[in-house]
Amino acid sequence: MVTFKLPLSMLLLSLLLNIFLCSAEVLFLPVTKDSSTLQYITEVGQRTPLIPIKLTVHLGGRSLWVDCDKGYNSSTYKPAQCNSTQCSFAKSHACGDCIFRSQLQPGCNNNTCYIWGENPLINTYIDRAEIAEDVLAIGSTPGALVTWPRFMFTCLIDPDLMRNLANGVTGIAGFGHESPISIPNQLALDHRFTRKFAMCLSSSTTSRGVIFIGSGPYYVYNPKKVDISKDLVYTKLITNNRGFLLSEEYYIQVSSIRIAGKDVPLNKTLLSINKKNGVAGTRISTAIPFTILHTSIYDAVITAFIKALPKNVPLVEPHTKQFGACFSSKNIRSTNIGPDVPAIDFVLHKPSAYWRIYGANSVVQVSKDVMCLAFVGQDQTWEPTIVIGGHQLEENLLLFDLPREKIGFSSSLKLQRTSCSEYDNTILG
Repeated sequence: MVTFKLPLSMLLLSLLLNIFLCSAEVLFLPVTKDSSTLQYITEVGQRTPLIPIKLTVHLGGRSLWVDCDKGYNSSTYKPAQCNSTQCSFAKSHACGDCIFRSQLQPGCNNNTCYIWGENPLINTYIDRAEIAEDVLAIGSTPGALVTWPRFMFTCLIDPDLMRNLANGVTGIAGFGHESPISIPNQLALDHRFTRKFAMCLSSSTTSRGVIFIGSGPYYVYNPKKVDISKDLVYTKLITNNRGFLLSEEYYIQVSSIRIAGKDVPLNKTLLSINKKNGVAGTRISTAIPFTILHTSIYDAVITAFIKALPKNVPLVEPHTKQFGACFSSKNIRSTNIGPDVPAIDFVLHKPSAYWRIYGANSVVQVSKDVMCLAFVGQDQTWEPTIVIGGHQLEENLLLFDLPREKIGFSSSLKLQRTSCSEYDNTILG
């Protein structure tokens, strides 16, 4: 028989949560789209006394981390001591003393352990993210509001890691699937939750979307109550063992791309992860605003999309270097699923399993009479061939079933005449 020793705080967790936890089995974590950076931002309470902390959502993040460079004040902050069960539980890779500051502080203590910290917005990593515990309050109505006395997170003192975060944001909310101290994996330590969560990002910067944590059901209103976790298309979650820095990311198999029902001619060897070096394949990311395609695939997609446009829709010069295919929107009809443009299908593990992207998620209005295909072409030689970004994820439900290693996709919720912001009928927006 194998015995695994958890930290004392983990062993006491069930007892403590009986005090703080509501009976709901789904936790609602509101998410706001920042109008300037297009980052997806959530808010939690942390420390003693409790203060609100804004965090950028990183689907592939290994922990919740906060900036401790400019001061972290809390009477309940506790760094993880070297060789402790907390360090083992968090899968720490190193241990040491504070050598970067003249005085000890949160994020820089002696005899403490570390994991990797990352800022996906600038693709920067640091190997000395101090593991610590502190009070965390997380959740919102209509679900559970949970207070954890000793939630494990990482405390960073490198100011470089704060670059490009939205105004007022002081850290990252990590939802990685392997790390034991990612947000969903820690919450699953309580029997009321599971290692299962769903993400529903709003396309609006004034109405909040939501991350559901727990086994479901996941309701929105239209105005009737609708469980949007039904009738999903599922595909396998692929773990890319390219290296320790990427093991938390969410990969899926895209086997082909269809536009207006026709296969786009592609070099399909680029669509599978290279087992030797871990490059290529398809990754899902909340850290980029628009889907990135390998240049050869991007060119093929543009050609097929333009060919499928109605003949009375003329092309125009791109208004921005970001997008390569733009066209007049004067003759584009509006529908409940966005502009009436050719549908794009990401075909998954078999032809009948596909994720359909309608006009609301495939194009963007850049000026009064001009739309552009909302995909970005980029040299992805040493990166995933496809990185599915935020614009394509919005108003869709993505269900991450970690125990079963699969991801479920809805189509646009606009088909059901509802949206990700309609998860709580007790508030407006």
